[in-house]
Amino acid sequence: MSEKQTRHQKKKKRTGLKVFLGIVLVFLVAVGLYIANVYRNVNSTTKEIYEPIALEEVNPFRPGQVDLSREEPISILLLGIDTGDLGRTERGRSDSMIVATINPNTEKTVLTSIPRDTYTEIVGYGTMDKLNHAYAFGGTSMAINSVQNLLDIPIDYYVSVNMAGIKEIVDAVGGIDVESPLTFTQDGYDYYQGEVTHMDGESALAFSRMRYQDPENDIGRQSRQRLVIEGVIKKAVSASTLLNYQEILGTLSNNVQTNFQMKDYLALQGNRYMKAARNIESQQIGGTGEIAEDGIYYHYIPEEELTRVQSLLDQELEID
Repeated sequence: MSEKQTRHQKKKKRTGLKVFLGIVLVFLVAVGLYIANVYRNVNSTTKEIYEPIALEEVNPFRPGQVDLSREEPISILLLGIDTGDLGRTERGRSDSMIVATINPNTEKTVLTSIPRDTYTEIVGYGTMDKLNHAYAFGGTSMAINSVQNLLDIPIDYYVSVNMAGIKEIVDAVGGIDVESPLTFTQDGYDYYQGEVTHMDGESALAFSRMRYQDPENDIGRQSRQRLVIEGVIKKAVSASTLLNYQEILGTLSNNVQTNFQMKDYLALQGNRYMKAARNIESQQIGGTGEIAEDGIYYHYIPEEELTRVQSLLDQELEID
């Protein structure tokens, strides 16, 4: 090969390399701009949904605030508020209450459902009543204090979602896949035991709303609500949601309130927190439902069952 041909081939290789590096550079810049845009939108939404709770309004159960940067186990109270459901516009009650414990050390998340009719002390209201009345009487802080008192654990964060927003959130993540634990029909939708159904928002809301056809009544409904939440969490942490993030953020800003801040979301992106979010275990607080002398239905938790749940949550939160 002549010297001229050799120089030409080297020049061609350098040109090819430049083109390749140029394409990579453009791609990285595009990804960088996309991520920057995502960050700006996420930051804006987190400010819209951020609703702090004054420290003096919540009874302290920890010596200090949990440190997410150290990947410590945390607890989150999930409140499904019936405002917006069936046309309601008042503050409403916490129709669904779930304590989520996320332990990055065991890489596991536990969703523990609390029966909404649980007979317990409403902290700050001076009465014994249904637990779901705490939110109606005193908002988020009273709900947190009452749950902390019942389960004897700290609640580090809360997320409240109005029931009308469930439909929009499921649609925003592109629907969810859920295996039905029983066969039933609700609001024109059919569900079959053991069959995995891809649900849109309307279908998921009907699935989680049904109560009276379930042999376990409210306990069964709570189990199905957990399945919907699990489906949303699994879909939300998947890469496919990135392309649809603006719709998801818009849905959250309209239907969600929380005391998570942007720095908390960033800390939760830690590898072990993300692994824990994908490994979900469900728990249900047991007990019996009875009509009291006042003619009102309550759910009563036996002492041994309450001790079991408290011990489980202590272990998940690594409380000495």
